[in-house]
Amino acid sequence: MKSIRTTVFFTLLSVVALFIFTGQSFAGKSIIIGAPLSTAYLYGWGAERGIKLAVDEINAKGGVDVAGNKRPFKVEVIDTRDLEPGVPVSEALMALERLILNKKADFILGGPNRSEAALAAMSLLSKHKKISIVTSGVLTPKYHALVAEKYDKFKYCFRIHGEAKHLVGEMMANFMDLKKKHGLTKLFIIAQDVSHARGAAKVMGKVAGKNGFEVTGTEIFPTGTTDFSMGLLKAKSTGSQIINIWMDMPESAILLKQWYDLKIPALPFGSTLAAAEQPGFWKATNGKGEFTLCNVVNAGNAPSDATPWTMKFYDAYTKKWGVEPEGLGSSSSYMAVYVLKEAIEKAGTLDSDKVVTALEQTDIMGVYGRLRFDPKSHQVIFAKTPEEGAVGSILQWQDGKRVVVFPKSIAKGSIELPPWMK
Repeated sequence: MKSIRTTVFFTLLSVVALFIFTGQSFAGKSIIIGAPLSTAYLYGWGAERGIKLAVDEINAKGGVDVAGNKRPFKVEVIDTRDLEPGVPVSEALMALERLILNKKADFILGGPNRSEAALAAMSLLSKHKKISIVTSGVLTPKYHALVAEKYDKFKYCFRIHGEAKHLVGEMMANFMDLKKKHGLTKLFIIAQDVSHARGAAKVMGKVAGKNGFEVTGTEIFPTGTTDFSMGLLKAKSTGSQIINIWMDMPESAILLKQWYDLKIPALPFGSTLAAAEQPGFWKATNGKGEFTLCNVVNAGNAPSDATPWTMKFYDAYTKKWGVEPEGLGSSSSYMAVYVLKEAIEKAGTLDSDKVVTALEQTDIMGVYGRLRFDPKSHQVIFAKTPEEGAVGSILQWQDGKRVVVFPKSIAKGSIELPPWMK
């Protein structure tokens, strides 16, 4: 009897706390957002923080209006571990299914983060008719290609951030600029042994060759590698001038420290480079990360004035979590919640098919530009300016700061070369 009274007391206390902290009373039960994320890694914890920040803001302003009923969002996070070395895809799928069956998730936001796991999850989402908006990791072009190819089966799957082919295009635009300004024409590619990185490295090699670059070599490193010196020395011996890096593992910080110590005369330019995306990279490398470039995929993951939302989000994230937005997944996860809210309100229901239709009609300005989905593939539409679509963001570490250098429409500086390259 005592335990029952205790349970009732804490239940009532939770309800009162919700009212006190949000200033709102809700007419309906919570809308549950399931977030399957590899929480020990940047693309997992950054996404979790972005989602929770948006949920707190939305709930504080009254929640979601579902056909006249105010309902709060509730986040249920589960660790998929899919970015960890050696963890099978099946573990991520089991975690996702627990969110759906045990936690009764109404919608899925975030991951799984690894491309292989996200691709495998598509059939599971179809089986349960659960809308998913991928917000972090998952750079494989195959994801939205499958939606377009088998729309009726995979129509519940959306992606609100960039993908590998788009990143290749952005990188090549910068390489062409470096070729024009500094005569850099020799490219060495380093990639992590995962699907999106291997595929992107292959595509990058072909595209670079067609654009007048000499690809001097490609090195693939297993997840968890801690010594990259042989690959770096190979880049040096072949006279390489740019090192294009595709890595989401934290050990990539070691790669950059070794690059600095060896004074490799080639500019490190990460397409995905998780370690260098984070605000703590400078301190973690004792300043040896100077001159490193990386693509954080969407504006808002580094400071810029892309839209009126950008620094508003940036400052709110910093205030709540005590750290600046940390890289891929932060701004996109935040915006996914707002996009979902608008779609639910437009549909007037949580019915998956009706919310899919509403999501396909999305057209709002957000942290990284105008957000719309391709109605056939459910991939967010890219653009070079925020007025036209979702814009990317490439930064370079300069004097301990992350300086956005691309695209030109939002750039805060230009690319600098290390002194041993001049």
